[in-house]
Amino acid sequence: SWWHDAAQSKTWIFTALGGAYTAISLWALVQLIRIERRVPEYGWTIQKLFHLLNFVVNGVRAIVFYLWTRVSSLPLVVQSILVDLPGLLFFTTYTLLILFWADIYHQARSITAEHFRTVFVAINVCVYVIQLILWIVSLWIPKVAEKVLSTILFSAISLAAAIGFLLYGGRLYCMLRRFPVESKGREKKIREVGAVTGICSICFVIRSVFVAFSAISKSNSLDVTDHPILNAIYYGAVEILPSVLVLFILRKLPPKR
Repeated sequence: SWWHDAAQSKTWIFTALGGAYTAISLWALVQLIRIERRVPEYGWTIQKLFHLLNFVVNGVRAIVFYLWTRVSSLPLVVQSILVDLPGLLFFTTYTLLILFWADIYHQARSITAEHFRTVFVAINVCVYVIQLILWIVSLWIPKVAEKVLSTILFSAISLAAAIGFLLYGGRLYCMLRRFPVESKGREKKIREVGAVTGICSICFVIRSVFVAFSAISKSNSLDVTDHPILNAIYYGAVEILPSVLVLFILRKLPPKR
């Protein structure tokens, strides 16, 4: 009975989710301010963009969960935008780490990385354009069909992100292990890259599987199910916990100039 009672009382669960996202958003903002104060002359680096996007993504998620009762009364296409857009921004935020690692790896091997930046921008633009088209056509096609197409898109990009982390995180990890043992900071960087690679790869694989499952489930929802406890488990596993762990691992400020 407690399971059914929890399904009827979504407010406190969604408020708790909103609180978790708020804490992560504020953490990212504080870290961004600290980095800007430490090295203001470097402009908008990938590290600063990563923390800014974390602040935005988690802030939007928090607002949606705090105002869930109002959001659920909005038109379906607006609900889709409010739920799907933070997921797309989360994808962009964490693939910035892949871009950062690719830059380091290619520079270490004296290979230009400009083409990789172009590919990164092109992939993200294509993903947002496809999702925008789906939101537009959802005004004319059945809701179930639009959600199935959206879940296929989210599942595919999540799997692609996991492969990207394994590819470039693995390459960077192996490259660092070839450095001399006495290299300063070698062991710490190896642990950092290995931990972030493992966390993000597992996070995006879980997301891909859950979202793919939702495409064939009766609910046809990116939330996987309408039950609030399962939603809390889902968002906790694929967004909240990975964000906390990665922000903690990457908490170190850049050295002063």
